[in-house]
Amino acid sequence: MGRTYFVEEAVGQYLSDLSTKLKPYVTGLLIGQCSLQRDYIIRAVRTPPKEEQKEDNISPSKLASIDDEWITTHASQVSRMLPGGLLVLGVFIIATPELSKDSQNALRKLIFSVEKSLTKRRLWKPAEEEVSDRAALQMCSATKKVVCRTYDVQDPKSSAKPADWKYQSALSASWLALDCTVNVNIHIPLLATSPNHDLEKNTKNGLNRWSKQIEDSVFLINGHVKDDDTELLEGQKKLRGNTQSSTQFSDVKVLAQLSQGSSHRSTATVQVCSGSINLKGAVKCRAYVHNNKPKVKEAIQALKRDIINTLSDRCEILFEDLIINEGPHKKNFEREYHVLPQRLFVPVAGSSVMLSDYKFGDEATGEIQERFVEMLDQSVEAEDIHVAEEINTVDICPVTDNMDDTQQKQLTKATLLLKLQQNMGVVIAAAVAVFASIFSFNYFSD
Repeated sequence: MGRTYFVEEAVGQYLSDLSTKLKPYVTGLLIGQCSLQRDYIIRAVRTPPKEEQKEDNISPSKLASIDDEWITTHASQVSRMLPGGLLVLGVFIIATPELSKDSQNALRKLIFSVEKSLTKRRLWKPAEEEVSDRAALQMCSATKKVVCRTYDVQDPKSSAKPADWKYQSALSASWLALDCTVNVNIHIPLLATSPNHDLEKNTKNGLNRWSKQIEDSVFLINGHVKDDDTELLEGQKKLRGNTQSSTQFSDVKVLAQLSQGSSHRSTATVQVCSGSINLKGAVKCRAYVHNNKPKVKEAIQALKRDIINTLSDRCEILFEDLIINEGPHKKNFEREYHVLPQRLFVPVAGSSVMLSDYKFGDEATGEIQERFVEMLDQSVEAEDIHVAEEINTVDICPVTDNMDDTQQKQLTKATLLLKLQQNMGVVIAAAVAVFASIFSFNYFSD
């Protein structure tokens, strides 16, 4: 039996509107949430046109001209803007009848390309029982007929399976939200044996160790520890018969375990290091979960992933900005202060879910609005942008005065590599402090 997708009615209207405006075909992403029982689609987002298409008003005429890299890059950017619990659940193609027969092959290729791109960025691993099916939606622009199939992205040889596509009004109008602020204090050594201060390997290793601590942490929901298999709303009043968007928030505290149980043997390793990155601060995290008797396990998993994602995403954004503004050829390694991107949330019409993004202190509201239009095809009013955090700084410490020329050159080279690698999509550690506390990103060299 195939999977069933419950789809927000507004998604159907959006796809219908696209079918009349963009021809001969248009591609895009499906955003939602999956669970063992059922899947939910709450947004569809068309692929933004390239600059040359905007300027010349040209639409490609054949599916063979679909740019996989452009679509996967869009998916990566969109995934940054999704809070915990939401993910890119599939792709769609709206095509004329002449192109419909080739649509399924194009969809299959896109499904696996997008999933591969998103998986590379993740610092968490999917659970064994997690749903690995992704939706491939095909719509005929002439008849408006919709055909939905799924592919198992864990199986490269997976064949298409039929799936039901059912529209529902006010699907996410009363989804549940979990909020928390997590304090971060990560020390990442840069091993002297790593060639050229291999920052990519060292920082990823450090963040992976930290992500395991998050996975093993204890989560208090409204002050209580709850069993994984209990219902999240057990003991609470559930909002029923409500078609207006309203959010039921749960306050969550994250308690990191200080030591392992007695059955685990702990060992200490002495390593020669040529420097370190220290990560300190606090991050604002949020996850959403459907209101169809969700389990505590589902909600906590969604929040854990948001904690891990938002830390790595902020760093990617920060260093991308440094490369754009300073370039990769800066010679002097001096103490610098950089304003970190703040997290913000924007509501979705008719839904209790809010989408996320990040902004720098000097970034104008208009730029944020433009980004939402380009990435999510959503117009945003200035008053609907809710900044969740205060402005914070990154402190990059200078090298010590007693370093010889060789060490100075090595460190300068390492700094350049940091920025060059980030330009290729490397995840570097960063975080934001909340309530005006100081976030420091310290790069030390011994």
